[in-house]
Amino acid sequence: MPIRFDAADAHWRVAPLPGFSAAQKDWLTRGGSLTAHLRALGAVAVRVTRESVALPWPDECAALGLAPRAPVWVREVVLSVDGVPFVAAHSVTPRAASVGVWQATRRLRTRPLAELLYSDSSVARSSLVSRRVGARHPLYRLAVREVNGAPPHALVARRSVFERHGAPLMVTECMLPALWALLASGAGDASEGGAAAQAHAPHAAPPRAREHGRALEHTASRAHPAPRAPGERSC
Repeated sequence: MPIRFDAADAHWRVAPLPGFSAAQKDWLTRGGSLTAHLRALGAVAVRVTRESVALPWPDECAALGLAPRAPVWVREVVLSVDGVPFVAAHSVTPRAASVGVWQATRRLRTRPLAELLYSDSSVARSSLVSRRVGARHPLYRLAVREVNGAPPHALVARRSVFERHGAPLMVTECMLPALWALLASGAGDASEGGAAAQAHAPHAAPPRAREHGRALEHTASRAHPAPRAPGERSC
């Protein structure tokens, strides 16, 4: 099924910026469920911070072909690993789709969105795009509330559009400094013990979820290739 909606623009790029670290390039381009990848680091919890009808952000209007004041259904959550916020996520779909094709998004509560996106063969996904977001972007203001200590000048985020029966659902995920700190410490290689404990253990690759409808190749930097589980076939 072809994707009719494009998440890329002058700021959101398919190829991560050259200045991103190897770990950032890796996580910004991982296909499959981000929640599943986070579970390789520890126990994941979903905290819903907002669910409401609202107006789309300017770059969302352009990507989804919406009028600037077209109502959308917004869901915002924080994904924590062992109690530490690692990702602030913002999803948006046209209001009409939220009571139609994507109505299940209104009933998720604290279940991850991935439960819908990766269990339905009618869902297709666009390419992942990424960028740095600063204080002028609403995503930064949303995510920085979850940062402990002095906030960075910019955060790193990725997004893609999921399409089901012609209706789009855009998911934007902003990675928080705690994730990069864990990975830099080497504790991100732990498959057991979790993020909070930062226990060092042999590396275990997270299970790679199947992309439905349209294959999305993992395009991580060759300098830091994505690990594959034993016996897993490359794309």
